[in-house]
Amino acid sequence: MQFKYPELLWALFLLLIPIFIHLFQLRRFKKTPFTNVKFLKKVVVESRRSNVLKKWLLLITRLLLLAAMVIAFAQPFFAKKQALKEKETVIYLDDSFSMQLTSEGAPILQSAVQQLIKSIPKNQKFSLFTNKSTYRNVSIEQLQNDLLSLAFTNKQLGLNEIYLKANTLFSSDDSTQKNLILVSDFQQRMGDNEINIVDDGKVNLVRLTSESTANVSIDSVYIKSIADNRLDLSASLSTSTDLKSIPVSLYNDTTLTAKTSAKFDGNKKGEVNFTISNNESFRGKIEVIDQGLKYDNHLYFSIGEKEKIRVLAIGPSNSDYLERIFSQEEFQFSTTTLRQLNYREIEEQHLIILNELPTMPSSLATSIKAFVQTGGHFVVIPSAEIETNTYHLLTANFGVTYGAAASTEKMITHISFEHPLYENVFEKNISNFQYPKATKHFALQSTAASALSFQDQSPFLVSGANFHFFTAPISGDFSNFRNSPLIVPTFYNMALNSLKTPQLYNLLGESNTVDIPIQLSSDAILKIAKKDYEMIPQQQSLTNKVSLNFNDEIDVDGIFDIIDQDNIINQISFNFDRAESNLNYLNYNEIEASTHSESIATLFESMEKDNRVTELWKWFIILALILLMVEILLQKYLK
Repeated sequence: MQFKYPELLWALFLLLIPIFIHLFQLRRFKKTPFTNVKFLKKVVVESRRSNVLKKWLLLITRLLLLAAMVIAFAQPFFAKKQALKEKETVIYLDDSFSMQLTSEGAPILQSAVQQLIKSIPKNQKFSLFTNKSTYRNVSIEQLQNDLLSLAFTNKQLGLNEIYLKANTLFSSDDSTQKNLILVSDFQQRMGDNEINIVDDGKVNLVRLTSESTANVSIDSVYIKSIADNRLDLSASLSTSTDLKSIPVSLYNDTTLTAKTSAKFDGNKKGEVNFTISNNESFRGKIEVIDQGLKYDNHLYFSIGEKEKIRVLAIGPSNSDYLERIFSQEEFQFSTTTLRQLNYREIEEQHLIILNELPTMPSSLATSIKAFVQTGGHFVVIPSAEIETNTYHLLTANFGVTYGAAASTEKMITHISFEHPLYENVFEKNISNFQYPKATKHFALQSTAASALSFQDQSPFLVSGANFHFFTAPISGDFSNFRNSPLIVPTFYNMALNSLKTPQLYNLLGESNTVDIPIQLSSDAILKIAKKDYEMIPQQQSLTNKVSLNFNDEIDVDGIFDIIDQDNIINQISFNFDRAESNLNYLNYNEIEASTHSESIATLFESMEKDNRVTELWKWFIILALILLMVEILLQKYLK
């Protein structure tokens, strides 16, 4: 038994006062003989014994009464050790897309919110954070409306991130009991890190489960082929259960244009194909209907009017191979000799190819430098008879230096598969490739990464953000690189990177850059809009284009119009990453924690029991009243 005011127990020494009074009141009686009291003697003795008993009973009753009153004012109670500490509670509520799965007809996130509102005491202060939002030192009444309007997000914190975030919300006071509550479905993508907390803290896990994990997801869409006026689209789907087929619809804006059925194979993968016109813009949406997650039941894409990428090759060398790579459907390719070059045309291009120029005039080097500063890209293919000192004015600006020539044959054997030029070219790293070779090459010093390298690790092609340098000529006399399958993706991606036109769609949460080939006035800006949603993205206005940069500013999917003043000039589509559709979960019972619960109500009931304080002062007041009644009865009936 413990006391809230133990200092009041000193008042128990007051019990000595009635004891002393009682002792002083006891008197010795002298025997005095009388003659005619023979028959009265027995009555007197009996009365005396009864009087002594009454006084002792009254003393004991009064002592107990006084002790009960003193103990009652000291407020005794029973409680566990942790119940006496001040509490700090931090709650993590998972609001990721996987919480869209249903339980008893409602999303499990909605069920979690309702349980929190019912279970958390109204006067309790706590902190709560989700994958996107943080609320410090609030009550459930203050937070109720925000919780009820909580939207799903594509973000998912890992267990280690949750731990770090929670520790920023706890105070540095070591005397408090710190409780971290995690409410989630504990998907595998949260990681398998052990959850730790500050000393003397507790981690409480609440796993929310759905009635079914059946889900169909539209994973991706891509252009399968282009033929004349026809464009073939292919969409990939996946299912988490043994589903045979499901209807799939294709919309152009709000108009249903096609409908088919996706059949799933043994790997639970499916594919559907659609054919659309290649001569008009298309605001596409592919859609399925299932009872699982909602966010992955549709995928947006847009096909606008493509701006041709302008490529200019400067040099005396044969450029037929470049004409075959840069087809008229996608590129506006032109070639000129150095003597016939119109320098005004340089600033109008997106990619300049310096094709085996023996010398680099200072005027051309200056023009290329200015071209790059306005967002242009360029490629240098050295001539076999290059005068390296004339190139220094250009190369020095990009941390590149050409050295001495060598005429030994080398194989080009190393491909940087992670390099932007090749990151989407190969399905896997290859080792049995028919590698090209070069019989003459130049030493090159550069701080840029090598996209292609010789067998001795020396560079064949180095690439930076807006420049590409070959270390060997690629004409037929000195290299067979023109005949290699590598040449097409190499130059094709160089051109694509020089003008990053909108793709079919982009993923939200990733860094995306889109180039819009338009010239804006000094005060003009581009914005994107979708119905009532409108924002101004980060942008850089260059000579012949505007670069739009997207990071994580947009939090809704869909097709957005790119607007110059009031004119729609293009579209861009965004979709959520499909990582949440992979419904694999951690082994819940193996996560180290103080408690594992299956419902929020159960957890809070358990915490209430641990924190319960059983107060006893009322019982001592009742005991004092009983003792008072006993004293009254003794005074009245005991003679």
